Amino acid sequence: MIKVKGSIYISEDELEITAVCSQGKGGQNVNKVATAIHLRFNIVGSSIPEHIKSRLISTSDKRITREGILIIKAQRFRTQEKNRQDAIRRLEKFFEDALFDDIPRIPTKTPKKAEEKRLKLKNRKADIKKMRKPPSMGD
Repeated sequence: MIKVKGSIYISEDELEITAVCSQGKGGQNVNKVATAIHLRFNIVGSSIPEHIKSRLISTSDKRITREGILIIKAQRFRTQEKNRQDAIRRLEKFFEDALFDDIPRIPTKTPKKAEEKRLKLKNRKADIKKMRKPPSMGD
């Protein structure tokens, strides 16, 4: 059982973990040993509550297919076990991010002193620019 968030647990039977060859450079080892991990989690067919399923599917994550399957590819590390742990950690992070409610920002009022300082600097800058102009003939 994997604890993803609060009281939500996922059985390891619901995860499909396969080892594949890593991409990129790595010499001879990369062609011989399957160290990268593909973790597949069927959101639609899982045992998590329906309201959580709909929330997960409604996220605009590129890793979710049209069928509702989350695919995580872990190939950061050189060993299969570390990549497996990384994939599970990223699954937990996915749940955490998707189920976390953003706290709405309460806009604050600009302090009166800061506003006065801004206007004072603005006027000083305008005066400097006025002094740069040549005097007019009409004065």
